[in-house]
Amino acid sequence: MLPRIALFQPDIPGNTGTILRLGACLGMAVDVIEPTGFRLDDKSLHRAGLDYREQAVMKRHIDWDSFENWRALENRRLVLLTTKSTQRYTDFVFQPSDCLLFGRETAGVPRDVHDRSDVQLTIPMVDGMRSLNLAVSVAMVAGEALRQLAPQQQTSVPKDI
Repeated sequence: MLPRIALFQPDIPGNTGTILRLGACLGMAVDVIEPTGFRLDDKSLHRAGLDYREQAVMKRHIDWDSFENWRALENRRLVLLTTKSTQRYTDFVFQPSDCLLFGRETAGVPRDVHDRSDVQLTIPMVDGMRSLNLAVSVAMVAGEALRQLAPQQQTSVPKDI
């Protein structure tokens, strides 16, 4: 079991497509919590995901409540990435049952969603910067979680012959 990537009401189809591609390549499922700011059959979603969309494991949740009901049944810890935390993601110990939750590109997550999370983490940035691109943030945190949990899945660089 690996952590899952959860996207709260994503706004930009290109980011979601890139994250689906990332999930497929890393073996991580992606949960999309609706409503989204685009149709899930959007051309830019497919363009960003390329042909990896068929290998991606994506679960759609019609709304926050349905996601929370599913998460409770699955007994998964909710790890929110937010700029409103001081705990660095690199200082955190990830678990295989984690759901790594990322907010909307334009607004993050509302207070009630923030309050429902089990843990809040941040990606440290230079003072004065607001945020990173969503797909970049997901890649950074997913990479750290996999580094901790699944080092055997990482491929090695071939040696020169």
